[in-house]
Formats: sequence, C-alpha cells, structure tokens
Amino acid sequence: MTPIEIGALGIIALLVLLLIRVPVGVAMIVVAIAGNILLSSPGPALTKLGIDTILITQTYSFSVIPLFVFMGLVLARANLGADLYEVINGLIGRVKGGMAIATIGAGAAFGAVCGSVVASVSTIAAVAVPEMRKYNYDEGFAAGVSAVGSTLGVVIPPSTALVLYGALTEESIGQVLIGGFLPGILTMLLLMVTVIVVLWWKPHLAPVSVQEKGSFPWNKLKYVWAVPAIFILSFGGIYGNIFTPTEAGAVGAFLSLVFAILIRRLTWKGFLEAVKGTTRISAMVFIMLIGGKMFGSFLTRSLIPVELLNFVQGLDVAPFVVILLILLLYTLLGPIMDEMAILVIMTPIVYPMIISLGYDGVWFGVMTIMMLLTGLLTPPVGVVSLVASSVTKVPAMKVFAAQWPFWITLIIACIIVAAFPQIVLFIPSLMFK
Repeated sequence: MTPIEIGALGIIALLVLLLIRVPVGVAMIVVAIAGNILLSSPGPALTKLGIDTILITQTYSFSVIPLFVFMGLVLARANLGADLYEVINGLIGRVKGGMAIATIGAGAAFGAVCGSVVASVSTIAAVAVPEMRKYNYDEGFAAGVSAVGSTLGVVIPPSTALVLYGALTEESIGQVLIGGFLPGILTMLLLMVTVIVVLWWKPHLAPVSVQEKGSFPWNKLKYVWAVPAIFILSFGGIYGNIFTPTEAGAVGAFLSLVFAILIRRLTWKGFLEAVKGTTRISAMVFIMLIGGKMFGSFLTRSLIPVELLNFVQGLDVAPFVVILLILLLYTLLGPIMDEMAILVIMTPIVYPMIISLGYDGVWFGVMTIMMLLTGLLTPPVGVVSLVASSVTKVPAMKVFAAQWPFWITLIIACIIVAAFPQIVLFIPSLMFK
C-alpha cells in the first residue's frame, strides 16, 4: 500500500474505534502505532510512543492544564458558582426574562475561572433551574439556557480546549487563551439578546412578573468578589507579561484554594473530590495530547496533509470559502463526535492548510473552539445538554428542543468572528507587541 492509502485506512480505523466507544486518546495511539508499523517497522513505531509520552509529560507549559482544572473544581466545591448566579440574578433578574439572562451571564463568569464545562453546567444548572421553576419558567427553556450559558467556558479563558489546541499546533498558549476573551464576551451578549427575542416570540416560556422577585442578595457579595479578582490577577498577569500561562494557572489555583479555605466552604471531602477530579480530567487530556501528537505525526508521514494542501491550492475559490467549508465540517461533526476528539483528530489535518492560506493560527484556534460549541449542545452527543438534563431531571429532549434558537446564535457569532479576525487578535496584538 502507498503511504496515502495507509493514512486513509488509519482515519477509517480511528472512526470505527470511536464508534465502538474506545477512548479518543487510546484510539489515536493504537491507530498511530499500527500505521507507523506499516510505514516503517515495529521498532521505530514503539520508540515514537515512548519519546512522545516522555516529551509531553515533561513539557513545562502543559502543567497549566491540571492547574486550571483544579482551580475550577475548587471554586465549584466552594459553591461560588451558586453565589455568582444569585448576585447576577439580583442585578438583572427583575426584568422580563432576567433570570434566564442572568443564567447565561453566570455561566460565562463562572466559566471564566472554572476551566471545566461539566463543572460549570453542573453548578449553574443545579441552582438556576430550580429558581426559575419557582417563577413558572418552562423547565426545558430553563435547563436549555443553563446548558447554553455554560458552554461559554470553553471559549472564555481559562479553557482546556484552547490549551489543547495550542499544544497540538505549538501556537503560543498565552495568545490562544487571551484571544478567546473578546469572542466569548461577544457570544455571551448575543445569547442574552437571543433570550429577549425568544421571550418576545414565546412569552409563555417565562411568565414571571417584576413584582414577584425578591431582594438583592447583599450577603453574597462577600464571596463573589473573589471570582473577578482571581480572573483579573491570573489573566492580567498573562496580558502584562508578568508571568506565563502556567504561572497564571498556579496563581489562580493557589488563590482559589486559599479563598475557599478562608471562607470555610471547602471541606476535606470536597478537597479530595477536587483532587480526584483534577487527576481524572488531566489524565484524559494528557492521553489525548499523546495520541494527538502521535496521530498527527502518522498523518504527516502518510502525506495526506500535503496532498490535501495541494488539492485545496488547486481549487479556483477564495481562501475564505475554504475556511467556511472547514468550519461547516466541524459543525457537522459536532453532533456525532466528542468536541475534544474533533479537535485532536482534525487539527493536524487542517492546521497546515490554514497557515498556508495565510490565516493566523491563533484566530483559527478560537474559531475552531467556537464551532465546537454547537456540538456540546446538539444530540446525540450533546454532553452539556445531557449533563444539564441529568442535574435538573428535565427530559433531555426538552432541553434539546429549547436550544435551537441559541444554536443559530452560536453560528452567527462564529460568522462574525470569521469575518472580523481582529475580534480575536486585538488583545493578543497589544499583549505581544
């Protein structure tokens, strides 16, 4: 067989392994080893596994992953996500649909320091949906809004997905992280506007009146101030070139732990659960990193990226059309594959093409993550929607059905960022002058 035929066979084998529920990282490692054996011999293929494993686990910048995950899990165990929702709801919950708008804002704000979309949706949905039920919100709409708002943590730093993209492409992790800030804020505002439009169209989804709302939770401010403070200290340090992303993760994790202990919200059991969760999530991400590096190396040796690049360059279309087709492919893959799997599998294939077309790698990284947001919500995978359904006991089909207007909004946000790359690149350009 030719190298291209071996590469194509490897991609098919990988998809088959994923369909039978083999973990993404393990599947990529198996396919990469088998493919490299066919391309050379068992000795070099197994040597490659050992070298990649050592290099990735010894790379200093990758230690940012467990630090950000630990920071988010500690804050979740300290119940700060619930406090944050109550404060934001107290500020804007008195208007029509204000509780739903507050849920999106709380999801974005908690995601900005959490780094784990599952932890974010579990926290926000568990608090917001029962509160909205009290005021006769439609339960599907309430759970759907909770899921949608929680996806913003994938774009707004710290984001494990953005770190993973930076690691796979060797783009600056600091620039990729900071680049996600403005697109995340833009998407949050568009989702808030969508709530207003949906409730104007279907007012029965949120029949609560202004007079029914309670007083502002002033007692929660003594806890909530820590969330923006930790974010500003961590990412302000990256922006000001005071410390690296890894050091920012260490600062955020340390401050989160100290604050949770000082307010006496973190029990020993909660601390152990945060450590266990960090270990489990970090191990999964590192296995994906090892598998992604090996699979990317295998694809490079198979010459598929080169042939694909030559094919694209031979097309008589504008480069932006190619970008739109790639992003459309990501959107179509989202409902049937885990977003991390798409990121790790597709990045080695399309990244060289993007760079050759003259596009910025940081911009494409943020665009990639934004396109994957729809997959977090869409059946049958839709992991965020399924978590929201599980936490709130709302039937999954009700959650999915309530989300389609927000799905459209996410696509619109992607189109805007694709048309105006400076939304991503503006802050990194100031940061790294």
